[in-house]
Amino acid sequence: MAGYHVAVVGATGAVGQTVLRVLEERAFPVASLRVTATERSAGRPVSFRGEAHTVVETSQDALRGVQIAFFGGGDGASERFARRAAASGTLVIDKSSTFRMEPDVPLVIPEVNRPALRAHRGIIANPNCSTIAMVMALAPLHDLVPIRRVVACTYQSASGAGRDAMDALLDQSRRLLDRPDLLRGRPERAEVERVTGTPLPVAFNAVAQWTWMPGGITEEEDKMVRETRKIMDADLGISVTTVRVPVLIGHLIALHVEFAGPVSVERARAHLAAAPGVEMADDWERGIYPTPLDATGRDACLVGRLRPDPTVPHGVCLLAATDNLRKGAALNAVQIAEAVVEDGLLAASRV
Repeated sequence: MAGYHVAVVGATGAVGQTVLRVLEERAFPVASLRVTATERSAGRPVSFRGEAHTVVETSQDALRGVQIAFFGGGDGASERFARRAAASGTLVIDKSSTFRMEPDVPLVIPEVNRPALRAHRGIIANPNCSTIAMVMALAPLHDLVPIRRVVACTYQSASGAGRDAMDALLDQSRRLLDRPDLLRGRPERAEVERVTGTPLPVAFNAVAQWTWMPGGITEEEDKMVRETRKIMDADLGISVTTVRVPVLIGHLIALHVEFAGPVSVERARAHLAAAPGVEMADDWERGIYPTPLDATGRDACLVGRLRPDPTVPHGVCLLAATDNLRKGAALNAVQIAEAVVEDGLLAASRV
């Protein structure tokens, strides 16, 4: 039987666990599996296809002989091991931000720019989870009529920052429910930090939780702008505001799109409905529109609330939502591997 020697780096994290689940669900041809993580997680068991696999510490030796490595262990693991793994013949599909803007590394959403895979030199980058949600909604519209400008506002779940952030949201919520006085008025930040562990908790809040850059933008906002331009159009005008909200899984994005020419809501809706990987949730009269909860556990990008934007000559407003652990990370990475195999860009081993 043909199959591939596969490694999942960061196998104990939220994304790594989802990669294993998606590989199993989609029956990806895995001949052998190695699961790696940090020294702290080494020795832990993880399950794949009903069998227990022991996590080992990520190292060059642990990746030796692997044909496809899904990197989801953060920038540190990618910076230390991805280039060396690729140089030894491993195809690296990297979900960190390490290589996304490197000129020699394709940044790929298979439904949008699959041909870019042919230019890979051993490393293929997975876009930011919010970039994926935004581009899945924008690319079909850009094919219909060129987009001139986009204003995007995100509502991003805690899981975008990993399993620890999800645990922190739950813990902060419990602590603040025991101290409802800290949810009213303007409590002292020192007391909030004493109770929750941070002066600006995400529980019962909406905050910018990313590194600040010159000019007052966040690193996350900068990523979304630059990555979208690399995938879609280098001249696309994009303004982004990113916000972390008290949701466990699922990212929601509000998009205000200005086109270069006339586009009716009906044409936009029909074009999106026919786009691969997109599912319409656009019946507000019946209470159907994209939400993070509806997107959780699903592969599609949910799109809805299409309506005219009267503030620009050719404008449409819409919402897009995805499960950031699946299409925003793990599923997109597995789809990349599937496309590489289907396009004959990687040879299978016989076992």
